[in-house]
Amino acid sequence: MHSIARVATLCAALSSPALAQSVGSLVEYPISYPGLPSVTTGACHPAPTGSTHEITSNAKGGRDMWITGQNYDYVVRVSEDGATTFYKMPEKSGPHGIEFDDSGRMWVTLEFSGQIVRLDANGKIDRAIDVRLDCPTCSGGKLNTRPHGMGFGADGKTIWFTGKGTGTIGKVTQDGKITTYPLSILGSVPIYVRAGNDGTMWVTELIGNFIARIASDGTVTEFRIPTHNSRPIAIVPEPGSNAMWFSEEAGNRVARIAPDGTITEYPVPMAQSNVILAGLAFDGYKNLWVQQYIDQNNPTPAEPSPAGTDYVIRIDKSILTTAPGDISRVPMTYYKVPTAQTVMHRIVQGPDGKIWFTELGANKVGKLAP
Repeated sequence: MHSIARVATLCAALSSPALAQSVGSLVEYPISYPGLPSVTTGACHPAPTGSTHEITSNAKGGRDMWITGQNYDYVVRVSEDGATTFYKMPEKSGPHGIEFDDSGRMWVTLEFSGQIVRLDANGKIDRAIDVRLDCPTCSGGKLNTRPHGMGFGADGKTIWFTGKGTGTIGKVTQDGKITTYPLSILGSVPIYVRAGNDGTMWVTELIGNFIARIASDGTVTEFRIPTHNSRPIAIVPEPGSNAMWFSEEAGNRVARIAPDGTITEYPVPMAQSNVILAGLAFDGYKNLWVQQYIDQNNPTPAEPSPAGTDYVIRIDKSILTTAPGDISRVPMTYYKVPTAQTVMHRIVQGPDGKIWFTELGANKVGKLAP
């Protein structure tokens, strides 16, 4: 057994700003937020308290990645080698969604303060849009929609966002006009929104267990997911098609939804019994990537704490043409993430062609070569 002194030395080493860790082609970079202690995991820190959320890049140029540290009120630029630059947002504003418009300007949702803001080249807010709802009976006459997920319409200019707290979808045009679309369930908790290749907008309803589609005329149609309480997370367009794919956190499935709303689910093999899924993304070769990590609220019978390994999984592009629901012959590659208790959140392909992902619980970003 390790002596107390040896364990203390090990924990000190883990919690110090270390070099990037790698397993094969996978590398992790710690995000050391200013003035905040490093997050450690495993035996030294059984309950991660990180808050590294969304990740994106600027399609108009540059090879940097951009992330949001919601509970710390920071937007962070991460270079290819893991170097970080921090941009402070207003106190208790809660930056979450982050995307670039077709002009290369960065927009961020401030969930806690009910705003969507645009940042200039220096990371300063140069435009702010109040997306709270009028509410005469509320304090201050406004109800915070809690703008969470954000995406741009097919024009690259119209902002769409999910009203996580109000069960609504919002649209903001270039002139600042705001249109709100209510979902059928107030507590549906919409969290993610993306444009389809045909220009329609698609939304995941985390608690409502629906996928919502908003047509160009504003018509909202909701499609119930076959798996009960599947907790849909992210949704992305299928390459070369008008269909969309989404991940089911609790269902441990990836699913395809056709333009007419037909849903086909594909169970993802589980590394162990207490895993859940996070984000998903297609790469340039049409392979589908998904994050599978240990559920921190679900210990295994053999372990008093949620022990186990987290993985980034590549699902071969043949899933696009396989028989409905059957992925037994679809090749999959499991990439082990060195850090434990990551609570992974989002995954995208970066401008460098590599797969980037966030570890919400560990305050790290990961990168791997397909």
